[in-house]
Amino acid sequence: MASSPAAAAAGPAGSPRPNLAFRRLRGQLSPGEFAAAVRRAAREIDERVSCDARYIGRVEAGEIRCPNYAYERVFLHMFPGRTLMDLGFARRETVRGRGARSTAGAPPPHLTLQPIENHQHHGTNHEYNEESDVLRRAFMTSGTATMAAVSLGLTGPLTGPLTGEALAAGRTPRRVGGAEVSAVEEAVRRIRLLDDRHGADGLYQRAANPLRTAYALLDAGAARQSTADRLHASAGELAISVGWLAHDSGRFDDARSHYAEALATARMAGDAALESHAFCNMSFLARDAGRPREAVRAAQAAQRSARPLGSARLLSLLAMREAGGWAGLGDRTGCAQALARAQALFGGGTSGADPEWMSFYGPAELAGLEAQCWSALGEWSKAAGQARRAAALQDRHFARNLALYTAELADNLARAGRPDEAAAAGQRVLDLLNEVKSSRVQAILAATVRALLPHRRAAGVSAFLERHASLPRTA
Repeated sequence: MASSPAAAAAGPAGSPRPNLAFRRLRGQLSPGEFAAAVRRAAREIDERVSCDARYIGRVEAGEIRCPNYAYERVFLHMFPGRTLMDLGFARRETVRGRGARSTAGAPPPHLTLQPIENHQHHGTNHEYNEESDVLRRAFMTSGTATMAAVSLGLTGPLTGPLTGEALAAGRTPRRVGGAEVSAVEEAVRRIRLLDDRHGADGLYQRAANPLRTAYALLDAGAARQSTADRLHASAGELAISVGWLAHDSGRFDDARSHYAEALATARMAGDAALESHAFCNMSFLARDAGRPREAVRAAQAAQRSARPLGSARLLSLLAMREAGGWAGLGDRTGCAQALARAQALFGGGTSGADPEWMSFYGPAELAGLEAQCWSALGEWSKAAGQARRAAALQDRHFARNLALYTAELADNLARAGRPDEAAAAGQRVLDLLNEVKSSRVQAILAATVRALLPHRRAAGVSAFLERHASLPRTA
């Protein structure tokens, strides 16, 4: 039986397998000629990618298991009617995380968190229920060896609980190896995937146990330095992911603690990539918590850590974080300069040095972050324009970001004196709330409601306010 393109992309354990399906699509064109065709296709859909012969070679060699969102849009535009798997790539769910690493020594399939099928059309509720079931199995158990095996996919003779009390009593797991590290990396991917689709609320408490287990493994130690380095990196990324869940669900003190934990882990391991990621999220948190000067300083520290990494896209995101801080300070000049720097760096396109965790940072997120800057400066019409662009560019599969951008659009329109348009956008957010559980989105929507109250007699506004008032109240 012939292997599927997705299986071919995954390759045998420990080494990539050539992407023969993609190579066939190139036909008689040289890698350079095909790269030029990719760039032309990108311009047709107002996308920018820095595709060259080297990138095509990496794809065909199987080094790129799944392209980022910009390349995905371009490839699907070039080959309409085909999926990423038809093009020889792996499902995004299987590679969402710090990066595609070797799977040698990974846990058996029956113990890992399996990728969720991408249900289309009317399958959304089924997908949400299926993922909720995965969460119940993976995260809702106690801090026992069962939790370790199920929620992290750990294998081997982990005897005894991994709670803080058990560790204090000396009952620690054996020294860890590649299987345990792979399980921590998989936990990071799973958390990020579910947050992309459904938002942070409901995930945070369930994700705390895997984080405690990851740090218990760090305390136990690894037999090899390379394994220890991977474990430090993956535990730090897990701390950032759990911190983000706390951040997005309004638990700012918890988020600050998790981000600080990740930063400490990065510095102990000498991991500049992890350090820049931790500072990036600390900047975002400081902005949201009303500490804009701290947001600027953290973003600048992140940029110092990130410069040697060679990723223009990462530096673009960090410049955007700095712009958000300047906007919070009311410094239009500082904000405009940081925005210009972010746009220029973003225009440089993607590269192999881009961290996998920032795959969310495409044109939609760029526009959304700029909208937030203009909103902080009170430029409501500019903010609405960018929020509208962000919502239009957002991949519909990621309901959480679509709801966020649309909620920001509604709020900006309400403050710009366009209540009917604001109410219409608000209705679209309400349509998404069955899929999305995010305190951030709920808070923005509540602010929009307050801004629209003076216009409650307008028919469209009245209908939106009544529908919002009928929502079940959350604790």
